[in-house]
Amino acid sequence: MGQSQGKPKSHARHATRLTRGDEHENPEATTGRRPPTTAAAMDTFFLSHGSPTLSIDETIPARHFFKSWLPAAIAGSEPPRAILVVSGHWETATPAVNVIRGNNDTIYDFYGFPKSMYQLKYPAPGAPDLAKRTKELLEQGGFGPVKEDPSRGLDHGAWVPLMLMYPDADIPVCQLSVQTDRDGTYHYNLGKALAPLRNEGVLILGSGSATHNLRKIGSPHAPVAQWASEFDAWLKDSLLSGRYDDVNRFEEKAPYGRMAHPQPDHFYPLHVALGAAGDESKAEQIHHSWSNATLSYASYRFTTKS
Repeated sequence: MGQSQGKPKSHARHATRLTRGDEHENPEATTGRRPPTTAAAMDTFFLSHGSPTLSIDETIPARHFFKSWLPAAIAGSEPPRAILVVSGHWETATPAVNVIRGNNDTIYDFYGFPKSMYQLKYPAPGAPDLAKRTKELLEQGGFGPVKEDPSRGLDHGAWVPLMLMYPDADIPVCQLSVQTDRDGTYHYNLGKALAPLRNEGVLILGSGSATHNLRKIGSPHAPVAQWASEFDAWLKDSLLSGRYDDVNRFEEKAPYGRMAHPQPDHFYPLHVALGAAGDESKAEQIHHSWSNATLSYASYRFTTKS
């Protein structure tokens, strides 16, 4: 099975057509005004995007879940103003956002897969206003300095699920990086700093994997490994029981924590999404399936208690 690369290089090609995400289309980008608040805060989500073949393989059960996103109104009946994706495929020493004016490039940060996958495009508009607002909130919360990347497009942790969830690619998208030399609590608190975005029409998506050990990948239809099953069950029970501090300290609290995540890059997006929903949020598992013996596609919704 092909492997995905953790730190893709930045791409510098961008369309010049003005879009919903361009600063000339959005008064906040030029005036500094806050976006309007919504009647109800948006839920946040953690999505297990699993293998890049999710983009083409109809036999992966999670693909059908992602395609049901709009028809089932999983994130609500109204489309978000913009989407902030925290992807496990963008690692930086300090937080970074991509500030794209025009359309996002599609980054193929994987190798060894069918040629057709490298021809897929997801040219969603950039969201420079959201990028600036994200930077502002993080720096106010003590998470600065936040770097701006003017050329990096969307890695497959973002565009693979989004092309199934929002196939028209018409909603502005911004990405936020993770810091793998920090811990789960840091990312949870970073997410708390982003909570105001939920009242501003922004959909916050953490995109990673509930389990992510590429050295232990099995054949497509192999039975689920015990260590993966036990970690996955612990995660569900911890989230649904509200034991968020245990989730933040998963390496010491969870069975097979380091086996499930030898590197934490694909787990920290969950902490950000959870933190953005708040200490009193309620977790709900919205999808669960497996592939290749060890890849859990468990995905969660986090709703703030009223």
